[in-house]
Amino acid sequence: METKLKSVTATLFLCFLLFPLVFSESNDGLVRVGLKKRKFDQNNRVAAQIESKEGEALRASLLKYRLRGNLADSQDTDIVSLKNYMDAQYFGEIGIGTPPQKFTVIFDTGSSNLWVPSAKCYFSIACYLHPKYKSSSSSTYNKNGKPAAIHYGTGAISGFFSEDHVTIGDLVVKDQEFIEATKEPGVTFLVAKFDGILGLGFQEISVGNAVPVWYNMVNQGLLKEPVFSFWFNRNADEEEGGEIVFGGVDPNHYKGEHTYVPVTQKGYWQFDMGDVMIDGKTTGFCAGGCSAIADSGTSLLVGPTTIITELNHAIGASGIVSQECKTVVAQYGETIIERILAKDQPQKICSQIGLCTFDGTHGVSTEIKSVVEENTHKVSGGLSDASCSACEMTVVWMQNQLKQNQTQERILEYVNQLCERLPSPMGESAVDCSGLSSMPSVSFTIGGRTFDLTPEQYVLKVGEGDAAQCISGFTALDVPPPRGPLWILGDVFMGRYHTVFDYGNERIGFAEAA
Repeated sequence: METKLKSVTATLFLCFLLFPLVFSESNDGLVRVGLKKRKFDQNNRVAAQIESKEGEALRASLLKYRLRGNLADSQDTDIVSLKNYMDAQYFGEIGIGTPPQKFTVIFDTGSSNLWVPSAKCYFSIACYLHPKYKSSSSSTYNKNGKPAAIHYGTGAISGFFSEDHVTIGDLVVKDQEFIEATKEPGVTFLVAKFDGILGLGFQEISVGNAVPVWYNMVNQGLLKEPVFSFWFNRNADEEEGGEIVFGGVDPNHYKGEHTYVPVTQKGYWQFDMGDVMIDGKTTGFCAGGCSAIADSGTSLLVGPTTIITELNHAIGASGIVSQECKTVVAQYGETIIERILAKDQPQKICSQIGLCTFDGTHGVSTEIKSVVEENTHKVSGGLSDASCSACEMTVVWMQNQLKQNQTQERILEYVNQLCERLPSPMGESAVDCSGLSSMPSVSFTIGGRTFDLTPEQYVLKVGEGDAAQCISGFTALDVPPPRGPLWILGDVFMGRYHTVFDYGNERIGFAEAA
């Protein structure tokens, strides 16, 4: 199952076949950029499997530091560094220079820089498999030369800044600062069907503090309104992938009214989100609120391991068995239940039984060490991290079951089942394609409104006929306070709900997609 799961997981990135792009500008003052999506390509699995193995150690390392609270020291947890684009789906075309040199890019609301391969990229094989920007061929090129690097979850790019005109549809953004990538290591960019990334996030997370393309579109008066919106076509049988509309919204892309919520922290398009429910029942973890990011550069729904495990259990997804989780339940399960019933503060219980320390807001590993000590105590620190994390998840699960008046025996049985559904860090879980009709709905509370997803909407299907495999649309990522707990609502959610990014009013809107 594990080999099969890795194979299916890898396919999400290498799955779609790019079609020609369609640009249009109508008389309503809106600028439309047509998107195309790739069809699943089973033949590229081997290359993607290599990438999955290559990135496994880094993702595990990132997870370890998140669990130990290291990132909690910063208000600016670098979500960009956690992105891997392995499941990237939707792409569009832009031009850079005069005359325009064409590139296929991911329009990514989860980052803020524009980068494409450079003609000066000599030592990365990936650069030879994609179009490269040649400054000498552009009459509007301006030299900059400032060095730049962006680190992602399974790769990194480095190079230098340049300035040139960028063509998006019929718009020409003048003197746009962008990165010419001269190094694209790793398999991600080698097998990628896209050439670069066009970030649509805020300048606060822009590498080099470069002014994002979107800012310049607004500042240069190219748009009717400082608003852009995404419509993704989730019908796999249709060639049309969707549209990005710059300057407003297209009423043909949605039904009813949008529910708007304010941007709570500029950088990413981040907002406050309420409870997450399975078949209308609370999962408990976000009942007091969680943060969320609307991210067009991520296909799946990414959330705290605690909830993702509950969701994967509810839909019968097969994840990686966590022996540490089961050990915590076996050794401390009854004690945890007793302390919850005794009205002990849930966030302190794991520190009271010696598995975590308590910093005043949340539990952290008892094995937090300096960088020097880390090299000496990798194994012991890792085990302690796992115990602390498993304990905290167990407390949440048990607390939620006690609210439903379950017996101790039933609670321990249920939590052990959840332990078996724990996914791998940044990994996906497989589900039975024949069981979609019996799977529950999953709902997100945003702005006081409930946004439902059916199994057909949150399960991704790979392949056809008897060879078809299905992937849970939920994957785990733990971001500690103050940035987290955090959800990343990717294309699985944005495909169901038309999304408006209102830069002028610093808000995000969701409505049922047409």
